[in-house]
Amino acid sequence: DVQLVESGGGSVQTGGSLRLSCVVSGYAYSDGYCLGWFRQAPGKEREGVAQMYSGESSTYYADSVKGRFTISHDNAKHTLDLQMSSLTPEDTAVYYCVVLNPCSLSLASVTQWCQGTQVTVS
Repeated sequence: DVQLVESGGGSVQTGGSLRLSCVVSGYAYSDGYCLGWFRQAPGKEREGVAQMYSGESSTYYADSVKGRFTISHDNAKHTLDLQMSSLTPEDTAVYYCVVLNPCSLSLASVTQWCQGTQVTVS
């Protein structure tokens, strides 16, 4: 089974940057997995942020983060990373790395969640 262990997060001021990392184990990147990031803000439903398909290294972003967030995979470290910049208070949420099947940035596609990490922008 695929295992996800997340790290990073914390508090940052508006306009700042943070990097989230998720150690992914239990599969070979070349097998073709779709991985992504979701978030849940206080009082709101979980929403997809970004996804990445390992077989093609193609990426997709939600409109709300396009141009500010970058999803990437480090083959050597087996990590899925999310670099976040130009953060605003609207980005405050618990962030989750996920496995997606099919490869679609929708709640129904999430097959596995990590434990989540808090990101607070003030």
